[in-house]
Amino acid sequence: MKKLAELYEDEIQVILAKYPDEQKRSAVMPLLYLAQRASGRISQEAMQEIAEILDIAITDVASIVGFYSLFHEEPGGRYRIQVCTDLPCALRGADAFLRQLCDLLGVEVGETTADGLFTIEEVKCLAACHRAPVFQVQNGDGLEYHENQTIDTARLVIDELRLRAQKPPGGAA
Repeated sequence: MKKLAELYEDEIQVILAKYPDEQKRSAVMPLLYLAQRASGRISQEAMQEIAEILDIAITDVASIVGFYSLFHEEPGGRYRIQVCTDLPCALRGADAFLRQLCDLLGVEVGETTADGLFTIEEVKCLAACHRAPVFQVQNGDGLEYHENQTIDTARLVIDELRLRAQKPPGGAA
């Protein structure tokens, strides 16, 4: 497996140039994003390499991966659907919504659909408590937020994502 430094040498240099040498540990999140971009996950090897690049302990890198719901050590679907079930969202029906979404896709929380497209995850606080149920869809291109959801509106989002997945790269049909 090629190392990050070989795959993304120029991008790593651009990221590191944004921080003074004594503050280069601040580049940990952009480097993690870079490591995750290609495969949708961050391997132990990538965490070790980032630790070496930044001259910090691998446990510091791993703690960031473990804390943020946008970083993943485990493989998942092309689209990670992350439903907030924090207390305010739960009071607005997020728990029932999450169960309905799992039923719709035929998976449990943390599982990936058989076609490899969707992984359902339960997360805390997407900062839209007053618009719950809310979920975000994470993929290699970024995030999409979906607020005030019902199972019917979520079904439309999922159908659109399935259509996107069928299009070849570049969007040509």
